[in-house]
Amino acid sequence: MLWRVAFQIQNGAYKRVKNKYFGYLEKITHRGIQSTIMLTFSVISISLMLILGLVLEARFSVVYRGETVRSAQKLMEQTGESLEDYLIAMRQVSDAAYYNAIKEYDISGEIQDIQKSLNLLYEANKENLRSIALYDHYGSLITAEPVAAQKEDPNVTQQGWFVRAMEEVENMHFSTPHIQNLFHDATYRYYWVISLSRMVELTNGGDSVQGVLLVDMDFSGISRLMKKINDANSGEYYYLCDSSGEIIFHPRQTQLADGIGRENNRIAAAYKDGVYGEVFDGENRKVLVSTVSYTGWKLVGVLPEEMFAYGMVNLRYFLVMMLLLMAMMLVVLNRIVSVRISRPILKLNESVLEYEAGEKPGIYIGGSQEIRHLGYSIQKSYEQIEELMKTIVWEQNERRKSELDALQSQINPHFLYNALDSITWMIEDGQNDGAAYMVTQLARFFRLSLSRGYTVICVRDELQHAQTYMNIQKVRCKDSFTVRQEIEPEVEDYCAAKLILQPLLENAINYGVSGMDDGEITIIAKMDGDNVLLAVKDNGIGIPEEEAQLLLTDNNRVHKHGSGVGLVNVNQRIQLLFGKAYGLSIESEPDEGTVVSIRLPAIPFTEENRRRLENGYVFSREETRGKEESDEG
Repeated sequence: MLWRVAFQIQNGAYKRVKNKYFGYLEKITHRGIQSTIMLTFSVISISLMLILGLVLEARFSVVYRGETVRSAQKLMEQTGESLEDYLIAMRQVSDAAYYNAIKEYDISGEIQDIQKSLNLLYEANKENLRSIALYDHYGSLITAEPVAAQKEDPNVTQQGWFVRAMEEVENMHFSTPHIQNLFHDATYRYYWVISLSRMVELTNGGDSVQGVLLVDMDFSGISRLMKKINDANSGEYYYLCDSSGEIIFHPRQTQLADGIGRENNRIAAAYKDGVYGEVFDGENRKVLVSTVSYTGWKLVGVLPEEMFAYGMVNLRYFLVMMLLLMAMMLVVLNRIVSVRISRPILKLNESVLEYEAGEKPGIYIGGSQEIRHLGYSIQKSYEQIEELMKTIVWEQNERRKSELDALQSQINPHFLYNALDSITWMIEDGQNDGAAYMVTQLARFFRLSLSRGYTVICVRDELQHAQTYMNIQKVRCKDSFTVRQEIEPEVEDYCAAKLILQPLLENAINYGVSGMDDGEITIIAKMDGDNVLLAVKDNGIGIPEEEAQLLLTDNNRVHKHGSGVGLVNVNQRIQLLFGKAYGLSIESEPDEGTVVSIRLPAIPFTEENRRRLENGYVFSREETRGKEESDEG
């Protein structure tokens, strides 16, 4: 059996050495250097192109936004000039009516002359005018052009244009659009107008009195100007409001009036001239504001964010096509470069693979200086590999043999002798089934003792080893004691040191229940908070308190009849593996029995944790709890 184990160890050592020195060759076989170089260049090239594309897109987006805003500002500037020209013409009509007609005549006797002058003025500007009317300070109509009958009790003095003219006598006042509602129209048509009102001084019988001159401008002129700049279908729109935010013109005025849509006109009216960014109804947009002279009106342009995105679509298509063309060119270039670089390396690899297959050809030496040097180095290294492998295999075999010898030396020869002696007398006595059972348990005992050379095993294996040991001892001692187990299944998958229960059980048999007819030994495995608790309990004669305190410090006290490992040895091994916070504790009372407990950290048994523990890593309490909580989750 030992020579078979040694052969397996030697074979495993050879494979590890081979994997260590030739692993990189297998990687080259699975992924060639040519594809690696090409992939690397392609990733770098594509990354650079994407970065370039994003930078260009961002730069073009900024330029496009700026140009769009400047174009909108220029359009608003032209529209504002047209509105100002229109309003100046109306002011000139008002000035002409006041200074050339009203101030030149007395209303008490020269009303016909005033009427004639106003008629000439109306006829000259009737394309943009709806009416010219003169009222005294009581709101009574003095004259109007064109001649028309005033509606009954229009209550002029309560209307906004009249009130503002009388309150602010030095200014001209423009109203918001409204339906002309002062005079009857024979055609029963109603016109939208903007009223220009001002206070005037009237001469009445030589006395100076106050009155109000009203010029109703046709709103269609302003409407045509605003509709013209709102013809674009790219998403932007323009509207006109007064200084308080009242809408004068809006392309969606009907929807606003019906409550279907909303506009941020009150806030826009408070803006100074300029460009502003705002969020309205969850939409990002640019707002351009320009003030119309003489009136305080605000011409507002709204550029939604979607308009900028829509305008960038064609530019993005161009960038994508350009990047695709560059990508195709770079693929071809990468292919050429990767072939030039990788060809000597691939030839070197082919010669190495042939050498590895046993053909032993000459190692390829060519290409650049670095690759030629690599070829020379590989050729020399192959000449040394065989000797190196033999040396390493020999060292590994010796190391494994030493470990195996150390494990086997832990088993008490006295125990082995007694077990074999028991098998012998059972055979001689004809108890073949019992002898076969003993041989099976003994074989299982040694197999578990070896544990593939591991120092750290799971609690389940340690409990099985303890059970096998007790099965053998019960046969040897002719069932002079009973064995109970109190095992919580959840503890079986945690880490434990190998061969820590056997010394405790051996001491319980030899010093606890020896010579008793009703001896009982209990094996306990359970969770104790964040720790794993293993214990061996007997109902034997017990140990005096002062002697129990010395068992874990006086190594000589545990070597009289035990396994040779001893309680001190077990305690030291546990503390070396898991830290000083863990190990053995003894509770005993004379004539009551003894409980020897082993406290271990709750470290889940995995191959990684086993290797870390055997390599000397000590888990902290925080790491232990974290691993346990992760396990439960």
